Amino acid sequence: MGRLVVVSNRVGPLKDTGRAGGLAVALVDALTQTGGLWFGWSGEISEEGSFGQLKTQKTRKVQMVQMDLTQADYDEFYAGYANRTLWPILHYRLDLAVFDRRFEQGYRHVNDRFATRLRPLLQDDDVVWVHDYHFLTFAANLRAMEVNNPLAFFLHIPFPAPEILAALPNAGSIVRAMLAYDLVGFQTRRDADNFRRFVIEELDATDLGDGRISTGGREVIVRAYPIGIDAEAFSKFGMTPEARRNMSRLEKLMGGRQQIIGVDRIDYSKGLPERFRAFERLLEDYPENRGRVSLMQVAPPSRAELDAYIDIRRELDEMTGHVNGRFADLDWTPIRFLTKSFPRRALAGIYRASRVGLVTPLRDGMNLVAKEYIAAQRAEDPGVLVLSRFAGAAEGMKEAVIVNPHSAEEVAAGLQSAITMPLEERRDRWQIMFDRLCEEDAIAWSRSIMNDVASMKA
Repeated sequence: MGRLVVVSNRVGPLKDTGRAGGLAVALVDALTQTGGLWFGWSGEISEEGSFGQLKTQKTRKVQMVQMDLTQADYDEFYAGYANRTLWPILHYRLDLAVFDRRFEQGYRHVNDRFATRLRPLLQDDDVVWVHDYHFLTFAANLRAMEVNNPLAFFLHIPFPAPEILAALPNAGSIVRAMLAYDLVGFQTRRDADNFRRFVIEELDATDLGDGRISTGGREVIVRAYPIGIDAEAFSKFGMTPEARRNMSRLEKLMGGRQQIIGVDRIDYSKGLPERFRAFERLLEDYPENRGRVSLMQVAPPSRAELDAYIDIRRELDEMTGHVNGRFADLDWTPIRFLTKSFPRRALAGIYRASRVGLVTPLRDGMNLVAKEYIAAQRAEDPGVLVLSRFAGAAEGMKEAVIVNPHSAEEVAAGLQSAITMPLEERRDRWQIMFDRLCEEDAIAWSRSIMNDVASMKA
């Protein structure tokens, strides 16, 4: 295999700053193994006249190439179609989706512009690996420019049932463009099955079995590739000075009490209002936890310019005040709601000091917080993961306490089970999950996709 060319909405960083997510770390590892190019948006807005100028950084083995968006393209492609149309649809939220023809046109236009700028940079033996919902039509643009390189795609968020996706105007055209990829990867078997169902039922593709479909004279691999983390490396974060400082501060603050930890962006897919209601139900139904158990929710803002996110932030502030006003005591605050981000080493210490990890999205592609929480635990006294059945991570973490986030009673009962779980059971559950995380890590994830791409070339 020649170079690996990665295309994603945002690029880098190439060095672990302590804030890079698991995806960035996995991609850097894959790029540095083969040498390659990482191409995407710079995060900057420029005037129309200077649009298209490439910004390049290079290390010994990896070249980073970025380009700006215009304000109109940002409004239509990123804030518009990607985040007001595709994001809610792919998360099963038809009620929040905005259908605007200008948004779709802007989305297709930016995909074409990015393909046009990438085309001259490609070499004949490059493998192109495209990431996420920002670039669904990107491969079709490259094929129209006579690019015959292997093209792989990975969707990091859910792919909905055909009955949901069919509500998207021109859904058939969007998905048909995705079939210009040689490989289309998903987080879970359910997501891959949903995609196969759509192309078979709506686009007359043929299921060849073994995760392959045939359409228009081409074969496309459609499979699940659950993304992992570097569990062993993350577990070591829990022993760094930064992690120890956070553990010490929390243990002093808690004074022997137990903490439930949630870490999520403020987003309607994460189920944060439902989570706060479930914690309130825990205090109602199991009053022995009053004064003894707190919920810390770390929730960095996300897409703050969108109305749906402003509404959630306001609702969470009000719910925090309601629960604390109802249950707080002089020396105990039930909910601590922090709208800020922490470096990954600091988070490792926070996870390590928390008896329960609460990961309850209403719908999530994978959710790496669940995996990081397990990786951060102490083997001799691990915490318990309470996990939504609608998180992709639930497919491979059956030893967690699996709950329905729409039921406050069920989540409260799950929390009570986690809080009271005997040490031996906690150790058994944790060990199985940690061993699996070490085996199915980020490198294994990227390698499995690249191996399937290579098999198509053979």
